[in-house]
Amino acid sequence: MSNYAYLQIMVLNYIWIAFFGIAFLTAIIKLVLAGDLNVFPSLIDSTFASSKTAFEISLGLTGVLSLWMGLMKIGERSGLVAKLARWLSPLFVKLFPEIPTGHPVIGSIFMNLSANMLGLDNAATPLGLKAMEGLQELNPRKDTATNSMIMFLVLNTSGLTLIPVSIMVYRAQMGATQPTDVFLPLLLATLASTLTGLIVTGIYQRINLLNRTVITVLGSLCLCVTCLVWGLSRLERDAVNVWSTSIANIVLFLIIIAFIFSGVRRRINVYETFIEGAKDGFSTAVRIIPYLVAMLVAIGVFRASGAMDLLIDAISNAIDSMGFDTEFVGALPTALMKPLSGSGSRGMMVDAMATYGADSFVGRLSSIFQGSTDTTFYILAVYFGSVGVRHTRHAVTCGLIADAAGILAAIGVAYFFFG
Repeated sequence: MSNYAYLQIMVLNYIWIAFFGIAFLTAIIKLVLAGDLNVFPSLIDSTFASSKTAFEISLGLTGVLSLWMGLMKIGERSGLVAKLARWLSPLFVKLFPEIPTGHPVIGSIFMNLSANMLGLDNAATPLGLKAMEGLQELNPRKDTATNSMIMFLVLNTSGLTLIPVSIMVYRAQMGATQPTDVFLPLLLATLASTLTGLIVTGIYQRINLLNRTVITVLGSLCLCVTCLVWGLSRLERDAVNVWSTSIANIVLFLIIIAFIFSGVRRRINVYETFIEGAKDGFSTAVRIIPYLVAMLVAIGVFRASGAMDLLIDAISNAIDSMGFDTEFVGALPTALMKPLSGSGSRGMMVDAMATYGADSFVGRLSSIFQGSTDTTFYILAVYFGSVGVRHTRHAVTCGLIADAAGILAAIGVAYFFFG
C-alpha cells in the first residue's frame, strides 16, 4: 500500500472510530443516568435509515456524474479544454514562475482545477496526482515541497467551485425545492477562499501579484462579483432567490451547450465521446457508495445518541454568550469536518439537510460550507505522499487560512441570501 493511501485510511479510520465510540458512551450515559430505554433502538434504526439514504443519494449522483464526465470528455477531445488552458497560460506563468513556459504540467494543473470548478472532486483527484507527478519531476529537492507545488495545493484546498454539480444533486435528492439556489452564494464563498489563499501564498512566496496579468484577471473577476452582489442587494429577498436561481440555471445550460458545440465544430462523434466519458462517471459513482454508507451510518449513530446535539448546544451557548446570532451553528459540523475528510463533510451536509430540511437556513449553509473549501489535510497527505514529499513548508498554514476565509464568507453570504 502506498504512503498516501495509508494516510487517507488512517484519517478516516480515526474519524469513524470516534463517531461510534462517542455515540456508544453517550448512549450508555443516557441509559444509566436518564433511564432512556429508547436510545439503543434509536441507534439501530438510524443505521438502517442512514444506509438507505446513502444508497439513494449515490444512485441519484450516478446520472449527474455521468453527464458531466461525458461533457468533460467532449471538451478534451474537441480541444476546448486545451484552448482554455492556453488562455489561462499567461496567468499560470505568473502564479507558477518555476514552471517552464509551455511545460505539459500546465495542462495537468488546468485539468485538475477544471474538475474542481465543476464540483467533480472524485474526478479531480487522479488529475491532481498526475499534476503533482509532473511538478515533482521539476523539483530539485525531492523531499521538500516547491513553491509551485504549494501554490497548486492551496488552489486545490481553497475549493474553487464554479459549478457545484454534486452538491446540487445532493440537494435534489434531499428534496430541495430549488437545488440550484445555493449556486451564487457558493460561488461568492469559494471565490473568497481562493482569493485569500492566492494572496497569502503569494506573500509567502514573494510573488508579484500586482503585475498587469494578475490584476486584470483577478480584478475583472472581483468586478463581476461586485456588480452581481450590488445588483442583487437592490432586490427584495424573495426576488434575490428567484434571480440567483435563474442565473445559475442559465449559466449551467450555456456551459452544456458550449461543450456540445465545441465537439460539433471539431467534427468529432459527440455522442460516442459522451458515452465514453459517461462510463467513467458511472464507475466513479459506484465507488462512492461504500464510503457514503460508512460515513452516513457513523454520523447517524452520532446524532441518534444525542452527542451531536450536545456538541451543537455547547457551541451555540458559547457563541450566544458573545452576543452573536446562533442560527448558523447547526451547519458548523460540515465546516469543521471539511478540512479533514470529504466523505465525512459530505455526510455531515446530508445529515444537516435530513435533520433541518434541505430548504432550511442550516441545510443551505451546510451546502455552501461543503463547496466553499476543500479537504486540506487529506489533499496535503495524498498529493505530497504520492510523490514522497515530507517537508511541506508553508502549505498547511496557507491552506487553513484559505479555509477560514471560506467559512466566514459562507456564513456571511448565507445570511445575505437566506437569513
